[in-house]
Order: sequence, then C-alpha cells, then structure tokens
Amino acid sequence: MQILDGIKLAKEIKQEIKELVQNYKDQGVRVPHLGAILVGSNGASQTYVDNKIKDCHFVGFESSELRLPDTISQEDLIAEIEKWNNDDTLDGFIVQLPLPKHIDQEAVINAIDPKKDVDGFHPMNFGKMALEMETFLPATPYGIMEMLERYNIDTTGKHTVVIGRSRIVGRPMSILMSKNGNPGNSTVTLTHSKTQNLEQFTKEADIVITALGVPGFLKADMVKDGAVIVDVGITRVDDETNPRGFRLAGDVDFDNVKEKASWITPVPGGVGPMTRAMLLKNTLLAYNNKK
Repeated sequence: MQILDGIKLAKEIKQEIKELVQNYKDQGVRVPHLGAILVGSNGASQTYVDNKIKDCHFVGFESSELRLPDTISQEDLIAEIEKWNNDDTLDGFIVQLPLPKHIDQEAVINAIDPKKDVDGFHPMNFGKMALEMETFLPATPYGIMEMLERYNIDTTGKHTVVIGRSRIVGRPMSILMSKNGNPGNSTVTLTHSKTQNLEQFTKEADIVITALGVPGFLKADMVKDGAVIVDVGITRVDDETNPRGFRLAGDVDFDNVKEKASWITPVPGGVGPMTRAMLLKNTLLAYNNKK
C-alpha cells in the first residue's frame, strides 16, 4: 500500500505556480487575481475561503473577498456577481457553496461569466469538459486527475467505479476518467444511492473513487486486492476523545481497506489540498486566456 499524498503534491504545485508568478513580477506585468464571494456565516465555508486567500498570498496572486449576509436577496447577489463579471482587474472568482435556501443555486452559477468561472460549474464549461475542449475543470475532479497523473497511476483500460453522481465530483469524474487521454481511457461505472448491489461493482473495480459523504461506507470486503482507492468524502464525526470534539472521516474504512489497496488517499490530507491547488491552476488559465 502506498499513500496518494495530497498535501505533499499540492505544496509542489503551489511552489511551481509561485515561481511562475515571480517571473511575471520580474517582467513588470500584473499577477493573476482571484476573488471569492461568501454568503452567510457557514463555518466550513469561511474556513475554506480563508484557506483559498492564504493560498493566493503564498503563490503571489492578488485576492479579493466579498462577504455578504445570508439575508441578501437573490437579485442583489446576482447584481454583485455582475460587478465582478465586469471587473477587468479580476481574472476569476468563485461563489462559495452552499448558498442560503432562499437563493436558487442554478441561477447564481448561470450568472457567473463562464470566462471567470474558475470553479468550473457553469453549463458552458461543463459542456466543454464533456467535449474534451480546454476549459475550467471542477476543482476536485481536476485535483484527482492531477494526482493520478503525477503519481503515474495507469488508468488506461482499467475499470473505474465512481460512487456518487453530484455535478461537483461524481458526474464530472466519470466524464474525465473516460476521456481519451492519460489519465483517462477507463471503462467507467457511475453508481449512486439508487444503485442495487453496489458492492458487486466495487469488487470488480481497478479504481474506486467515492464521493458519497457516508463515513466508513467502503469496507475492505467491497474492494479487490491491488485496487486504487480515492476518497473524496469528508464528514465531521463526533469524537469525545478529540480535543475539538470531532474528527474528520472519509467514505473509506481506511485502516482496513489500506491493507488491500495498492494506492489510497487519506482523509484528511488526500483530495482536499489538491482541490485548492487546482483552483489556483484554473485562475492561472483564466489569466492566460485574458492575456
């Protein structure tokens, strides 16, 4: 068993970007600029945005942050998005999800200029991804693809089982793993909550990518020897023995599954750091597209 170390890999990627940005500075040109809009006071979302801002500072990007109350109307939120769409100094931005229940998430995503949609959620960018055109990829699937490539995981001709069909991870992951390229060229089975006898699929899989959000769901008897396991799930589980009162758990029963896996991502420290690093790469793409 070997670890797919997202922390180590994300550091390497951020260092590469930092050196590139320093070259821009040395040439006297402006640096990439990433923005984040946060609606409300969700603790996990605040932490995530704060970490994105720290990443920007590390690599030398300009960063902007707009915090709005959870009482803001959908109309007013979209008006703020339009301001950023029209801001030529801003290369890309994200609207942190989830949004308050009274706001239509689809309307907000559609309001973002596709050329600045560095989350890769806009239908135009999703369509380009499906057609294998250059575009912004959703950051988590992008991070997984980068991880597989940099760790030289052979995916060609392999059977990949994706658990979960969300537009953020599962569905784009199934598209990317079947694309013509490396990583890619897999035979993909997309499973979800309505899939019957799911373990029959996972037992045959060379690669399992799970984004279900159910702690410890994937057990050792559900995977075959030598499988590659990518755990996207991350859930807070109450734990009185932990000083914080909780621990972070993935979808995979890590301690037992690792004995059968050839490669496996830990939680935390696997996919999460890669997601943030890929947001920086998407911003770099937006910057270069403008140039």
